[in-house]
Amino acid sequence: MQSIESTALEPTKSEMAGLSAGQKIGRLIPVYGLVILTLGLIVLFSILLPDTFPTVLNVRSIVSDKAIIALLSLAAMIPMASGRIDLTVGYGIVLWHILAISLQTAYGLPWPVAVLIVLALGVLTGCINGLLVEVAKIDSFIATLGTGTVLYALALWHTGGRQVVGVLPEGFYALNGTMLFGLPITGFYVLLIAICMWIVLEYLPIGRYLYAIGANPKAAALNGIPVRKFVIGAFVTSGLLAALTGVLLASKLRIGQASVGLEYLLPALVGAFLGSTTIKPGRVNVWGTLIGVIILAVGISGIQQFGGSFFVEPLFNGVTLLIAIGIAGYAQRKRGAVRRITPASK
Repeated sequence: MQSIESTALEPTKSEMAGLSAGQKIGRLIPVYGLVILTLGLIVLFSILLPDTFPTVLNVRSIVSDKAIIALLSLAAMIPMASGRIDLTVGYGIVLWHILAISLQTAYGLPWPVAVLIVLALGVLTGCINGLLVEVAKIDSFIATLGTGTVLYALALWHTGGRQVVGVLPEGFYALNGTMLFGLPITGFYVLLIAICMWIVLEYLPIGRYLYAIGANPKAAALNGIPVRKFVIGAFVTSGLLAALTGVLLASKLRIGQASVGLEYLLPALVGAFLGSTTIKPGRVNVWGTLIGVIILAVGISGIQQFGGSFFVEPLFNGVTLLIAIGIAGYAQRKRGAVRRITPASK
């Protein structure tokens, strides 16, 4: 079953060639509107909060806090490219960060071995999700919600409701705690993974196949694309990236607890959905996803520095998610209308 549709509304070169300068600007504003809004918020908060917002300390804080969300958003957008959704990115990180610590403290495993085990479990979870969706034909929202709930239950069982604490190796701490060029290394992880995903999705056949499946799985199958193989692969990749994010979260927190992790699910989905409204509207894309995460980070940081209460962040995330889904739905309807009108005009 298909949970979301993947289409794109970015203007083509031939379309832009026949437009005047004003028409080109009007056509590009919806495409890059979120980017413009992000830059506008940065300028606005920098003017209103000159002593706290446009500082290196604030940039470090944003990168450190939002790198986890950015990685989860990138993980979530991989199945979205194929028209599916993966909720285990938020539930799984609860178990993954706990296991990354407990395998070292309770079982005495070297940290590289513990990391590899967590990554392998992430791949296994992604494979199970893919089989549930493609073989059992369960809607991806329901399937991953069920799988995620099981993972969360396992986290509660494993910890017994208690924190997992212990002295961890410096090498494990360095995974998240290292500074590079004055910024947290997690920001460079995000950039590296984003570049790799961008190349795969935009320039390699696998990316075109995923987008084709997301747009119309039946047509993709008729054109010889192995839909089941690529959808399962998308879930496996998402599971791997979510597990890696759990490891980085463990390195950051240095303790494991089942109450930590679920709060990342909503902003991660918001970032991925927002990504489908910019750069390539109507289709999830890497740079759009990062812009979605950045505008969340900038907006929340600015509001909090103005003295916003503790409930501002979940409120901002929830409202933004509704707006993002609404814009994405409008973009898809508009795309469908264009497709119906174009043949008639010919």
